[in-house]
Amino acid sequence: MALADLVILSRRVVTPQGIVPAAVAITGGVIAAVRGYDAALDAARRLDVGDAVLLPGVVDTHVHVNEPGRTEWEGFETATRAAAAGGVTTVVDMPLNSLPVTTTVAALELKARAAAGCATVDYAFWGGVVPGTTGQLAPLARAGVRGFKCFLVPSGIDEFPPVVESHLRPAMTKLAELGLPLLVHAELPGPIARAAAAPAEPRRYGAYLASRPRTAELEAVDLMLRLCRETRCRVHIVHVSAAGTLDRLRDARRAGLPVTAETCPHYLTFAAEEILDGATAWKCAPPIRERANRERLWQGLADGTLDLVASDHSPAPPALKCLETGDFVRAWGGVASLELALAATWTGARARGRDLADLARWLAEAPARLAGLARKGRVAPGCDADLVVFDPDARFTVDPTRLRQRHPVTPYAGMTLSGVVRRTFVRGTCVYDEGEFPTRGIGRWVR
Repeated sequence: MALADLVILSRRVVTPQGIVPAAVAITGGVIAAVRGYDAALDAARRLDVGDAVLLPGVVDTHVHVNEPGRTEWEGFETATRAAAAGGVTTVVDMPLNSLPVTTTVAALELKARAAAGCATVDYAFWGGVVPGTTGQLAPLARAGVRGFKCFLVPSGIDEFPPVVESHLRPAMTKLAELGLPLLVHAELPGPIARAAAAPAEPRRYGAYLASRPRTAELEAVDLMLRLCRETRCRVHIVHVSAAGTLDRLRDARRAGLPVTAETCPHYLTFAAEEILDGATAWKCAPPIRERANRERLWQGLADGTLDLVASDHSPAPPALKCLETGDFVRAWGGVASLELALAATWTGARARGRDLADLARWLAEAPARLAGLARKGRVAPGCDADLVVFDPDARFTVDPTRLRQRHPVTPYAGMTLSGVVRRTFVRGTCVYDEGEFPTRGIGRWVR
């Protein structure tokens, strides 16, 4: 083959065919070849990482960047630096909590302009489905969104209201025609409203957990599977927290429905029994549930019922998390973990006998497939050279002040996690190197 720009050698390269010693040749930002470790490949530069693992870059399909409009919450500059430090090479930004929300082409263009020139990693966008926007779906699809997101309960911001069945049916019919997925925050308001009749104890985590009962998730999944069957729209259930949904998802797959699902690192790491009263850094919706439920989620990942892991990075300023009062009722619901998702997932996976191939499938290959990013998520010829040099045996203790996200608020504070990102490459360019960012602003809109 012709002279490559860069060859990276590792004794543990995670490819779709397995974990092998290999030499990865990169030309023009694309993987030109994956050959044996001792292959004679001519290159302008060579990097031998030895026993460090070469992973495909993480594709995080559930990120709230919040720019434009709420950049004081996060923003593309800080979010994508956090991503690079955590081995994430592509983020897919949710249509909220930016202002405006991404429900029109004009709003999409504003968001794209905000990202241009300041993103350290590549990025893509989801559009939004809210009442009255079915006519915007095709224009947004033509403009480059990878699919659409909706809420079945209030989202937390007035600009992105929830949808009901009468909104969903025409939207899903149109999305089936477009061949794009609908991502669903699957909780129904009825069970939540009934749970709200109980006396409020705003600092008690058990009271917050009871306020978002698992029946809200189960009934929402039932609704979405029924509409999926009717419309044949691809449905993706985001942030599954209630393990009771797993049997429903398995049955739907057996019936041939085009349904996928994800869970998040915080549901795989934490357990309700361990969350202290007033510890609002742990507040998210749906909530972190019990230890036995967590282990069933891990089994759902292992058997393929859950397709992928995404961070649901949803940061907010500390004041909105009500850290001083510990008020779960008033606190913003969201966990900021973009930089930690890879290590947190690996820590739990390794403890349960899973391997690096599982990690790559859950965090890179399957998310890329969901978002239709054919050149992302794999170490294979023809794919973008989005790569992570990863030390799976190294450990670190999470210091919130050292994270690259805008605000140092995380429930992982003080935890010791396994797996350290040494270098991150985006299309063959090193954007993170042992704590430094040698190249910034090269991120591109993938559409």
